[in-house]
Amino acid sequence: MMSSKTQTVEITSPSSQSVIFYLLCAGFVVNGLVISFIGPILPKFIAEWGLNDSRAGLFSLVQFSGSFVGVLTSSVLISQKGFKPAITLGVALLGLGFALLNASTFPLALAASGIYGLGYGFATPGTNLWVGESYGTRRASALSIMNLAWTAGAISSSPLATLAMRTAHVSLLLNVVGVFGVVLAIVLLRMPFGKPSDEENSASGATSDKVAGTSVGIMLGILFFVYVGTEVGTSYWAATHAQRATMWSSNVWALAPMFFFGGLLSGRGIAAAILLHLNEVTVAVGGLLLAAAGEFVFLTAHSALSLFGGAFLAGLGLASVFPILIAWLSKWYGTRSRKVGGIMFALAAAGSALVPPLVGVVSGWHGGSLRIGLLVPLVGCAVMLTVIGMLRPSTRG
Repeated sequence: MMSSKTQTVEITSPSSQSVIFYLLCAGFVVNGLVISFIGPILPKFIAEWGLNDSRAGLFSLVQFSGSFVGVLTSSVLISQKGFKPAITLGVALLGLGFALLNASTFPLALAASGIYGLGYGFATPGTNLWVGESYGTRRASALSIMNLAWTAGAISSSPLATLAMRTAHVSLLLNVVGVFGVVLAIVLLRMPFGKPSDEENSASGATSDKVAGTSVGIMLGILFFVYVGTEVGTSYWAATHAQRATMWSSNVWALAPMFFFGGLLSGRGIAAAILLHLNEVTVAVGGLLLAAAGEFVFLTAHSALSLFGGAFLAGLGLASVFPILIAWLSKWYGTRSRKVGGIMFALAAAGSALVPPLVGVVSGWHGGSLRIGLLVPLVGCAVMLTVIGMLRPSTRG
């Protein structure tokens, strides 16, 4: 149960809500850039420190293990203090950890990834849940816009990493983004977040009692775990797989994650409008079928066109799924979504931490073949389709 202090926070005015929304969008741009940057720069670290695929996968394990800890801690913090402390602390840690990433040794770089991973765990659940609670029946569309901002940051990670490596300005990039993150956190700290009205939350909570039981929670948890693991498992290894899949005359292979995130960006921009008119289940299932096709094209490709095209299709198909999952969480659990959301986002962080290293392990079992390793995200699409069929979301309001 939330403390009485949290329950009596003043309602956010419409004007303040809009300002906070746009600031949080800026925070999600930083969030997406920081958490996705390791993928395109990973081949540089592999060459610099002589890493194999299993050791290279430790970056994902460490940053999302930090995220897991952050999610669990932020769940308690949000319940007791509201959204502001968790979000502002998270954005600050994202900036600080990113600035420290260009370390001189592999262990120090891993530690930096753990710091910004912790920040990701604080900022991401709070931001998504605040939007889910604040925008009522428009939550799916608003969440698509918010996650579109995240994707805008993620898609910029590849060209920025490529340019920074080419011009030897990696440290400058890390420091500029890091400082921006800290400054943004200070600005957010001065904003009046408030909370939605008790009347709306009470009605939502009453409805959620009828549609959200233990079995629903288990299946929704599976979807959070598998979705985020599938997304991160693909983007994390995209550049490395592209580098190995065909011959390149330059480091253009580092742009492979950009095409994946380009698909996510395009899909979330479209989904924000489509979800105002079409059934969420139809959009999610259609997206997962497209994502599976894109994953298959990407892992079997032997040319730049098919590699980038497959990555784009995979991102396009996955684009609508995560905002829809958060919308279902807010809609089915109402006021309980703050506590249940802690579990869901912890499972999402666990998927992020475990699936990319699993891709590396499977690749290592088959002589370093990422074509085999990337079957893991493809299987993830099949699992999600199966669970959604079992969950039957269209029957739950």
